Amino acid sequence: MPEWRLTRLRGEFCVTWDDGDGVRRRYRLGTADKAEATRLATSRFAELTRPRGTTVADLWKGYLADMEGRAVVGTMSHTWKALEKRFGPMEAEAISIADCRAHTEERRAVRTDRSPNGIQDGTIHTELGHLRMVLLWAQKNKLIAAAPHIERPSKPEPKDAHLTRDEVKAMTEAAKAPHVALAIRLMIGTGARNEAALQLTWDRVDFERRMIRLRNQFDKAKRKGRATIPINETLFAALTTAHSAAMSNYVVEWAGQPVKSIKRGLKAAGSAIGRPDISPHMLRHSAAVWMAEDGHSMEEISQYLGHNDVKTTTRVYARFSPTHLRKLADSLNI
Repeated sequence: MPEWRLTRLRGEFCVTWDDGDGVRRRYRLGTADKAEATRLATSRFAELTRPRGTTVADLWKGYLADMEGRAVVGTMSHTWKALEKRFGPMEAEAISIADCRAHTEERRAVRTDRSPNGIQDGTIHTELGHLRMVLLWAQKNKLIAAAPHIERPSKPEPKDAHLTRDEVKAMTEAAKAPHVALAIRLMIGTGARNEAALQLTWDRVDFERRMIRLRNQFDKAKRKGRATIPINETLFAALTTAHSAAMSNYVVEWAGQPVKSIKRGLKAAGSAIGRPDISPHMLRHSAAVWMAEDGHSMEEISQYLGHNDVKTTTRVYARFSPTHLRKLADSLNI
């Protein structure tokens, strides 16, 4: 939510904020008493910034304002491009299952260089999931009477593709740029998400205790779990070398500047070893698979990956554990 502040106008307190278009808004609170003004400001601000319309576009804008600072807001700028034409002008409560199915079929027919066979169901599931999220928020905030049911294609099963230790070693050696090789070691050694690895700064790398704090305590955005984890020997050596030559506070840097994406460099390294399917997420997935294959508990792996619920870890990675279902199989001896 945009942050409001108290200002004065001719001795009277006002609630003031800057809206999404950068325009300053100011409304009088009818009191010169600061304590009373503070008490009134929150409810007055909520009332003034409450969406006035009930179309999907109105509610979407209201949701983004309310959730400002959260990581999902950035993702929703992309999903809105896919939803806006069909759903934007619609009254929220008028959305039907037929509308959802029409969106799904239309998106499946879209051909792009990245999706030559059409937009995948996983992407469509996310798009319609964001729509559902906004409508439920609107219902909770009494902006609409009831959120309509949003039908989505089934969420695809998690991809099983992962890398072996030998493939990761070969890919690290094949990386043409030092920052790509370092990012590979960092993501494998920590199981960090791509964004967390690229945003890591040296002040969160504790060489003395050999610990990395992936979470930035000054980052107010609500992001997916980022753990504090130990540094293994391989990663410690790579980080020590990189730190001695660092030109900025970012661990993964290029010419003294933070790196926003390593997809191209990663793809080149993967293609060089016969794995053109490589992606940043596959490194995190591979790290989790290795830990499961080594027999570590799902609870420990969940904590290492920063999952909020061990059920997520178990659903995806338990099948890679050599002990998973072993006792049940032993019960069937004859």
